[in-house]
Amino acid sequence: MSQTQPDTAATSDATVQRTASSRKRWTATDLGLIAVFAALVAASAIVPGIPVGALGVPITLVTLAVMLSGLVLGAGRGFAAVGLYVLLGFAGLPIFSGGRSGLGILATPSAGYIIAFPLAAAATGYLAGVVIRRTVKFRALWLFAAAMVSSIVVIHALGILGMMVNAKLDFTKALLADLPFVPGDVLKNVLAVIIAMAIHKAFPDVLVRRVK
Repeated sequence: MSQTQPDTAATSDATVQRTASSRKRWTATDLGLIAVFAALVAASAIVPGIPVGALGVPITLVTLAVMLSGLVLGAGRGFAAVGLYVLLGFAGLPIFSGGRSGLGILATPSAGYIIAFPLAAAATGYLAGVVIRRTVKFRALWLFAAAMVSSIVVIHALGILGMMVNAKLDFTKALLADLPFVPGDVLKNVLAVIIAMAIHKAFPDVLVRRVK
């Protein structure tokens, strides 16, 4: 009897571990969602951007798609979707704003923003997971806060750094060059949250099952 009980417990633990591991694996549905949202980000870059300032860094719909990816897919899948978009652009597909592509984009003032996109999707996705798991009231407001924090801390911070490195601007000038993007990001984050809330209402398990 004393030997059977430890054996049974060990078997039970192994089963639990295998079940947990299988839940963490991406399914065909997950891979499909990653591909769809990568295509969505690429499609958003096709819409002509509005160049801002002397550096010509454009205001685009890409950040809307990036934030939406995180809000809907969560940290891991959001990072994968936006990261796939960035990698395809680096590989030569003309899917960056203005039809640009290739590693040469890393030498432009836009480099910091592009590098930040997958990280921002991951940060937004992580915070969205916390919001979905822990809140009921004012959920849309909390999701908006998650998107704005990720925008400011990740996208704008790295965007400013990119302009300092590639355009040789000091911090103050780079910050001033970045400020015109903030009002647009507020509006795009509002729209991203509205769309994300509608998706979560229609498909409650699209993110919730990933954070339970």
